[in-house]
Amino acid sequence: MQKYKLACFDVDGTLIDNVKFSWQVFHDYFQTDSHRREDARNRFFNGEISYLQWAEHDIGLWEEKGAKKEDFFKAISSLRLMPGALETLKELKKNGLKLAIISGSLNIVLEKFIPNYNEFFDDVFLSRIYFDENGKIAKVEATEFDIEKKADALKMIAKREKISLKECVFVGDYLNDIKVMEEAGLGIAFNCQHEEVKKAADVVIEKKDLREILPHIINKFKY
Repeated sequence: MQKYKLACFDVDGTLIDNVKFSWQVFHDYFQTDSHRREDARNRFFNGEISYLQWAEHDIGLWEEKGAKKEDFFKAISSLRLMPGALETLKELKKNGLKLAIISGSLNIVLEKFIPNYNEFFDDVFLSRIYFDENGKIAKVEATEFDIEKKADALKMIAKREKISLKECVFVGDYLNDIKVMEEAGLGIAFNCQHEEVKKAADVVIEKKDLREILPHIINKFKY
């Protein structure tokens, strides 16, 4: 019987390669004010504003630059899908696992590299930007499920699906993944540069090929 029933993924650095923070990629591309960004970041970590307010503030900086949908796609043109990503998602689905994204990344990144991502993922927790017919930002829905609250999203899915946390997997690479990795039955540090994350994980995978996670999740799988 399959041990794991839910596999959750981070996006930047996990499903998508050549990126640490997609938000930073966009800030660099649009050349937003670094002082204003740093001020908002500090206010969040000092508890003066919520994560939602921080995200909306930064997206507002892009709006000020007149950012359009096509510009966002240009900004991430140097990124790429992680090797083995699609094959891994298909294999997990084939073996009956529920799939989810729990990430601080943005929908625009997935739309470029996995345009049919809704066919793979049963739940998608990330920030979303919606555009009008002219390609301008029309609406923003910033996720609150980042950093320590990633674990809350995992618990919500598990409770709804009547899956125990021991039957859940989380695959990530950064410091904001530590808490959710500790909650999941199997925490996988993938493409990770941080010792704290590796220590929190049950499995550490150095090779940049997402298919390397499959033998740890699917019974009798050999790759």
